[in-house]
Amino acid sequence: MAKYIVKRLLLLIPIVLGLSFIVLLLLEITPGDPAKMLLGTQATPERIAELRAQLGLDDPILVRFVHFLGQILHGDFGTSFMTKRPVFEEMMMRIPYTLLLVGVSLGVSVLLGIPLGVYAATHHNTWKDNGAMFISLFFVSMPVFWFALLLVRFFGVELRWLPLSGIDTWQSWILPIVATSLGFVATIARQTRSNMLEVVRQDYIVTAKAKGLPHQKVIYRHALKNALIPVIMVIGNMFGLLIGGALITEVIFGIPGLGQYTIAGLTGRDYPVIQGSVFILSIMFSLVILIVDVVFAIVDPRIRAQSGRKNNKKRKVGNQIEEDPQKIEA
Repeated sequence: MAKYIVKRLLLLIPIVLGLSFIVLLLLEITPGDPAKMLLGTQATPERIAELRAQLGLDDPILVRFVHFLGQILHGDFGTSFMTKRPVFEEMMMRIPYTLLLVGVSLGVSVLLGIPLGVYAATHHNTWKDNGAMFISLFFVSMPVFWFALLLVRFFGVELRWLPLSGIDTWQSWILPIVATSLGFVATIARQTRSNMLEVVRQDYIVTAKAKGLPHQKVIYRHALKNALIPVIMVIGNMFGLLIGGALITEVIFGIPGLGQYTIAGLTGRDYPVIQGSVFILSIMFSLVILIVDVVFAIVDPRIRAQSGRKNNKKRKVGNQIEEDPQKIEA
């Protein structure tokens, strides 16, 4: 397991570097000049050319990419074009808000989605199952930004129960968390229901029922344990989608997180902000996928057994080579 984790950590290096280069390439080919946006429409061509030289925008893309990597190695993500502040410091102030929003939204999605999926599966082909799946399909189809605006309109403007924006009180987090998580509650519920319907038809579940085990014990101790294995992978993949939803939610509800910072950088063509944000987000997502893979291997004993067989096979071949190298060569 340790060797597997180290190998996956080493694979993060080319993935993050590749994403950083792709982002820089897309910024290069996208219309728009940061120097013109900073100086305004009244700036002279000479002043624009001078500012581009100061910002290093005239350098070739490979030179700028190598310079960015050199800064990263020294813990420096550059200076924002717009705020003139270090990008790393601004991101460190904003990351906790994004992690709080994504983490709580993910927890709400899991705590509500799994029981809803089990409930629908145990009432298969009834009005309860159909109702739960209809609601799930409705919220899966609802765009995050539209649902967030509806929540603002209904609970913030019409009823005035909750704050419209900001993070002053804990009530301010209710609408952003609901807007971000409700669609993923439906996704987990549908996935759990589908897996539960497959597991409850297995022979060992039928045998457990025939032995007279309590229904709740059969469902939650035997069936759900195996049905959750594919759901774990879905939850891990949802992390990236939750970050994408958080980018929109933070802008709508005025949360000073990494998403709002990234959107502001994209709007203002602030290259250091965009590159630094994508670099951090790619590392976060890759680490979450690694954690999910490790948890997946811990939960599913078949993966550990397969890994053990591979290691035993390698050791066996190595012992044969040491005992009779001439025979192997022949």
